[in-house]
Amino acid sequence: MTQSNESKFFDLHTTGIGYLNRIREVSVRKGPAFLACTVAALHGSADDVEYSYIDCKVAGAEAQKLVRRCKEAVDAGKKVLVSFKIGDIWTDPFIYQNGDKKGQPGAQLKGRLLFIGRISVDGDEVYRAPERNASTDEADQSDGEGAVTSPETASPLSSVA
Repeated sequence: MTQSNESKFFDLHTTGIGYLNRIREVSVRKGPAFLACTVAALHGSADDVEYSYIDCKVAGAEAQKLVRRCKEAVDAGKKVLVSFKIGDIWTDPFIYQNGDKKGQPGAQLKGRLLFIGRISVDGDEVYRAPERNASTDEADQSDGEGAVTSPETASPLSSVA
């Protein structure tokens, strides 16, 4: 009988559209700083849209490049709508420290922003990822954090800001 040292993982991917918010660099005591953002994911009826806020670590070089390009537009208060793939969503429980809910429990959704398929700023599409097919998906590999890397051929339709 042979043993395999190969690691196996089960991925949980959430796809949708939402607005980018709070793009920032996060410094940590142990380890390097990382890029983070909040995605206000849209769901429900188009007549009565609801939002779920997902705090994300941006994983993958292409996703990081695209989010960094959106920072100026988000900081300027523009509506930056993205189609996304977020991996391994989990909840982070906490206790409110201030405000009306002080002392009450709360929870925040967190995950890893793996892929951005489209970006629109104030209704104008400024980026679209190239079409992917099954053979491309199989050829793309993990970036070390489990993020799907997209081909370097992805090019913006115009500048984001």
